[in-house]
Amino acid sequence: MLLRIVSILFPLFAITGVGFLVGRRARPDLSQANKLNMDVFVPALVFGALANKSFHITQFLPLLGATSAAVVGSGLIGWAVARLAGISPRTFVPPMMFNNCGNLGLPLAVLAFGEQALAPAVVMFMVSNLAHFTFGAWLLDHQARLTSVWRVPSVLATMAGLAVGIAGIEIWAPAMLAIKMLGDISIPLMLFALGVRISESRIGALGLGVFGAVARPLIGLALSALLVWLVPLPPQERALLIVFGALPPAVLNYMFAERYQQEPDKVASMVLIGNVLAVAFLPLALAIVL
Repeated sequence: MLLRIVSILFPLFAITGVGFLVGRRARPDLSQANKLNMDVFVPALVFGALANKSFHITQFLPLLGATSAAVVGSGLIGWAVARLAGISPRTFVPPMMFNNCGNLGLPLAVLAFGEQALAPAVVMFMVSNLAHFTFGAWLLDHQARLTSVWRVPSVLATMAGLAVGIAGIEIWAPAMLAIKMLGDISIPLMLFALGVRISESRIGALGLGVFGAVARPLIGLALSALLVWLVPLPPQERALLIVFGALPPAVLNYMFAERYQQEPDKVASMVLIGNVLAVAFLPLALAIVL
């Protein structure tokens, strides 16, 4: 079991580690690569998974509901914890709600459960991503224009992929292969960019960083355990939901905090330490589900 867990996680942390080393030594500017990933490669991955002829959104409705409950529940518990601890909810709640289901979640799902796990993992990513660009933006700035979410490429790819899948349109096989090849770029690039981002981050508030980094997976795992008991899900989706709960805070939380000037140093600490502590919490989650 230990060997299997190590073999699943090693590629993730190896690529992230290479990104960290390159980031420390060469300090590459990945701004354009990250923009391409978010604007082209990730949308291609999402569209390819949702527009696949074997994908039927109706079969994932329970997973949609469970994932939504996990995201909302994490936010509510995070808000209560923030109020009790005297922390600004706008600083603490987003890292509790929005986990790293893109950079870590998607590749982890494929490595742990095979290619057939990509579609449900994309469904979970879709829920979190849409909530982050709507409620997450509103939470940090009540004047944020939520209509702009429809210009986010991954959201557009989600809508297009769902439309194609629901309509039963079969895309020309060579075109679908081209889309898949573009999508295949996204996962290793996300992991490499995560390593570079971690190498650039600085720990500003160590105490809050550790507190948030530990609270995120503990809250997520507790909620996921409750939801897999309450919601009837297939075995693979139950396992994915448990792993989803153990994921660290998303790097996007730091980008949003920086954009809206909501204590970005504190958020960066939670994100940085949380992704480092993933080496402890992700093996725990895998040990539970495998």
